[in-house]
Amino acid sequence: MPEWLVLALAMVAVCTVIVLVTFVQHRRIGVDDDPSETPDVIEYITMMIGVVYAIVLGLAMAGVWEARSAAEEHVHAEARALHEVHERVRVYPAEVRDRIRADVNAYVGHVIDVEWKKMVDTGGLTERGDALMERIRHDVTDYQPRTDFEAQAYQPLMDQVTIADQARTGRGEAAQPTMPGVVWFGLIVGAVVTLGMMFALQIRRTARELVLAGLFSVLIAFLLFLVWDFDTPYGRSVTSGGEPFLSLFPKLGP
Repeated sequence: MPEWLVLALAMVAVCTVIVLVTFVQHRRIGVDDDPSETPDVIEYITMMIGVVYAIVLGLAMAGVWEARSAAEEHVHAEARALHEVHERVRVYPAEVRDRIRADVNAYVGHVIDVEWKKMVDTGGLTERGDALMERIRHDVTDYQPRTDFEAQAYQPLMDQVTIADQARTGRGEAAQPTMPGVVWFGLIVGAVVTLGMMFALQIRRTARELVLAGLFSVLIAFLLFLVWDFDTPYGRSVTSGGEPFLSLFPKLGP
């Protein structure tokens, strides 16, 4: 199901529940009830609950956003490092150069076509990807430079392979959801309590109050959706996993 459809359904559902509860509450309390009799302490408690929940929701959003940015940086770092390896081996003999480039292309193709989907579905990397990365490392490490020019390129190539391997490890670690279950429990319960406190203020069935209550509920649903959407950095609306690689390895594209 597309993310925009999930968001639309969530906002419509929450808004509908708020309106229905308001109508039911209005029928139960009767038309002669005076909302001005709401104790000041209830208004104060409602305000404090809203403030506390806003702080918690903001911290949760900042956390998942930071994790998402770090996850994307792992992908870009890995792609850039592999591209550097692919280009810097041009100083090596043709046989060695072609072998290393072929292994780099095989690894990138595997990440785009196979590993990304597995990472999204299971939150882990593939053994085949590990083997291909190890092959690249062996290709670069096992070659003995024959000239000073090749020797000068050897260590930078090893550094780039190390960066790619570390970025791959970081990518695998970032594939897991970042929000613990207890935090989700607090966010959902907090949303229910925050929205429920509106009825303690005796919302009337006037158009103005219904619109404000609906907008407030839609806002909370939207913010929770953002947290959910960013919670799995590679699993939902993040930029396609192949884009950073395809931008540097365009020949591997469709």
